[in-house]
Amino acid sequence: MGNICRSPIAEGVLKHKAEEHGLSWQVNSAGTESYHIGSEPHKYSQRICKTNGLDISDQRARQFDKSDFDKYDIIYALADDVYEEIAAKSSKDSDMENVMLFLNELKPDANESVPDPYYGGEDGYTHVYQLIDATCDAIIKKYKN
Repeated sequence: MGNICRSPIAEGVLKHKAEEHGLSWQVNSAGTESYHIGSEPHKYSQRICKTNGLDISDQRARQFDKSDFDKYDIIYALADDVYEEIAAKSSKDSDMENVMLFLNELKPDANESVPDPYYGGEDGYTHVYQLIDATCDAIIKKYKN
């Protein structure tokens, strides 16, 4: 929602995996709320990524914009409430054609959300990282050709 916890991890992991596979994908994350615009990723998001060899410290939170519908081929919502907020920003039915829940790439049609670790402890970020990492592997496998 605020683009400091889950989505920066997803951006960092997917960018890294795309580069490893020689894919020139543009990967970016955004939140649906404005309260963290310009902030760096949460310290635990940065820590879990660093533990896994990724540096996401240069990312800064931004808010999802209507123009993102036209800029990106696929838009992933990491949670169902985020999906609904993205839908509320759409101005035409076709805007939502390429918007999907992120975890559906790992568990098709399960319509599950990546848990929000913000209000928990550091351990929650480890679980979130593992879910995101596995989902990014599924995305690479599905779209790399």
